[in-house]
Amino acid sequence: MITNREILNIAMQQSAIDLSAKESDFEKNENVIVLSEKNENARKYLTLPFSCQLVSYGNNIVASVSPEYREITENYIKKYPTEHCFETPHMHILNEALMKQGQKICFMAEYFLPDINSLRELKCGYELRVLNRDDFSELYLKEWSNALCEKRKELDVLAVGAYDGHRLIGLAGASADCENMWQIGVDVLPEYRKMGVASAITSRLAIEIFKHGKIPFYCAAWSNVGSVRNAIRSGFRPAWVEMTAKPIALVDKMNRR
Repeated sequence: MITNREILNIAMQQSAIDLSAKESDFEKNENVIVLSEKNENARKYLTLPFSCQLVSYGNNIVASVSPEYREITENYIKKYPTEHCFETPHMHILNEALMKQGQKICFMAEYFLPDINSLRELKCGYELRVLNRDDFSELYLKEWSNALCEKRKELDVLAVGAYDGHRLIGLAGASADCENMWQIGVDVLPEYRKMGVASAITSRLAIEIFKHGKIPFYCAAWSNVGSVRNAIRSGFRPAWVEMTAKPIALVDKMNRR
């Protein structure tokens, strides 16, 4: 049986690949800054090299940057405590400096890993079915857009559906975003929310992912209280946080949606 420490180590190994860092960097007491490089083994949805990417597993900050943003980032992470670097008001300092060079803070997210002592199959009163690619090939619809990704269909490898009779009411999908870790995304129809469906399909999918020899992980925005609650109920615990800068034009385009 894999341990929580082994799960955390695998996540840190992947973060080290993503950031062009060392696994040990995330457990240092002092902050670390490295130059970002492309890596074919990085999570598939990442765009590398980063301009400015901050990651913390709780001890320090590991910053992966392009050379032109190194000084800005280094000055910022030296000035404030680790946890304050990922929130306002201090975040505005970094954002204002980055904007002068064509970048803006774009994404902020918290990532969760399963707690082996808490993860168990949960019930919701509805039938659960394990689905393979052929089973969900026709489910790339708006209502399942968190569980399945239309733009990266080739990465969707496994899912668990909840059914009310013949009607699909909830779907949790696994994306093979990197070699050893599969990410879980979840959707539940509005009229079936707050009934335990999300946690039932999430926990079941996490267990199925382990059966495939992979580590499940889960991502949520800090402000998405419902998603964070689902992660906790499903047996996941906070593991690391990330903050990502993107070109101003891209951020502005996203804001016009």
